[in-house]
Amino acid sequence: MTDSGSQPSEDELCWARLTDKQRACLDLVLEHQTSKQIARRLDISKQAVDLRLTTARDILGADSRAEAAVRYARLKRTYDRIPWDPIILPPQARLMPSDFPDGEPAALALNDHASLAKHPNAVDPPFKGLWRRDHARSSKVWIMAAMFAGLILLTLAGVTIGETLTRLISG
Repeated sequence: MTDSGSQPSEDELCWARLTDKQRACLDLVLEHQTSKQIARRLDISKQAVDLRLTTARDILGADSRAEAAVRYARLKRTYDRIPWDPIILPPQARLMPSDFPDGEPAALALNDHASLAKHPNAVDPPFKGLWRRDHARSSKVWIMAAMFAGLILLTLAGVTIGETLTRLISG
């Protein structure tokens, strides 16, 4: 974070001296975790947590755990930034040539009705979006199960209505 040729600041040196393990412990201190909770989350002993925090406190020049956390948070805002690399940015979007004739909007070509317009004898299916080739096999099984359940409910409703009408007529 320094200019080329200038000396690093004391804060930058402190940040550079902190290890990743000390930073992991300090991150959890910022979340108000106790040493015991930090030890459980990092799968280490409580003594190892206390040692890391004491060493980090000495590096940061803090008198207490809370003061070390405050100094660490200030340094983290300054030095823990992810730089961006213009090489890995995606290329800028650009328009592609189209095969559509002049005057025809692109939305019509993406619609199911465009394929029907080419084939005037084609019949529009009653549930045109329900059973498509691009559905996954599990989706097709669920659709078939739902249709089967609907058929059973329809049959049971028909039987119930039939029994009710029979009772009304005979009674």
